[in-house]
Formats: sequence, structure tokens, C-alpha cells
Amino acid sequence: MKIYKQQNAIILTGKAWQVRHMLKNYQKDYKFVKDWIAADTPQRKKEAKK
Repeated sequence: MKIYKQQNAIILTGKAWQVRHMLKNYQKDYKFVKDWIAADTPQRKKEAKK
């Protein structure tokens, strides 16, 4: 799973279930993709695996 943050876009690569999982995680922090793009931090901190 890789996340690339560009000036006007965010690109998620990986398996479909990984992308859906990451989008659900980011949904907690950002309501819109444009908010995510405007944010200073490109990625969330890695969460410890359970």
C-alpha cells in the first residue's frame, strides 16, 4: 500500500481492500479529499497492528 500526495491529487495504490481500508481511516480526519490535499501532513502515523 502506497500513498502519493501531489499538489492537486492523492494517489492510493494497493489492493482494493487496502485502499478501502485506508479511505475509511482517513475519513475520520478529513471530510473531503480537498481537505486532505490541503493538509500539511501527507500521511497519518502508522498505527500499531493488533
